[in-house]
Amino acid sequence: MNAVHGVKSELERAGRPDRVKNLTRYFQCHPGGYGEGDIFLAVTVPRQRAIAKNWYKKLDLLELETLLQDPIHECRLTALFMIIHRYNNDWHREELIDLYFRNTDYINNWDLVDSSAYHLPGMHYYPEHPSHLYELARRNHLWEQRIGIVATMYYIRQGVTEHTFDIADMLLNHTHDLIHKATGWLIREAAKKDLKAALEFLVPRYSRMPRTMLRYAIERFDEPLRQDFLKGRV
Repeated sequence: MNAVHGVKSELERAGRPDRVKNLTRYFQCHPGGYGEGDIFLAVTVPRQRAIAKNWYKKLDLLELETLLQDPIHECRLTALFMIIHRYNNDWHREELIDLYFRNTDYINNWDLVDSSAYHLPGMHYYPEHPSHLYELARRNHLWEQRIGIVATMYYIRQGVTEHTFDIADMLLNHTHDLIHKATGWLIREAAKKDLKAALEFLVPRYSRMPRTMLRYAIERFDEPLRQDFLKGRV
């Protein structure tokens, strides 16, 4: 059996047709939405992870790329889980990163980015090449910009927060809500490691930040401090 066909068959069997409508609404698949035209089978993420673990050794790079370019959302996410498995097992890492970046047009929803940016570019470019993440943030490509900021999570987990704040500053005036949410989220994560640095970043900028970005960034602050930011008293 063709490996791609085998993976797709398992995903189709695991689908939940009764949940498809809710998922397409949640991921804004309507005309004009950021997920316009995406197709869902409604397979749970744990099931996709299990399928990926079972199949990742059986697909070659061309088959992985074929799956990553599939119009079905779960095929693309499962392909990303497989790429992560292969990367973690030290299989042709440079080729896997090249595959990832030549297919960012297919890593085209926030869950696809958030499930892969930490484990692939974040890990791959740590610690010596954070400049690649800055380059992503500069591009006129929504998903690559989100990859750039979300990938800094790997640096945060190693105790390095400066790149998160620098890239957040680059994205401060971005117009898309998905960038506002991701940037605020990463500022919040960086604040857990270094609250002083987070406050030094936020205080001169919070009045200019999109409200969603600010709310995400200060979500875990002590309530009096959070209210001071929200009410412009900092």
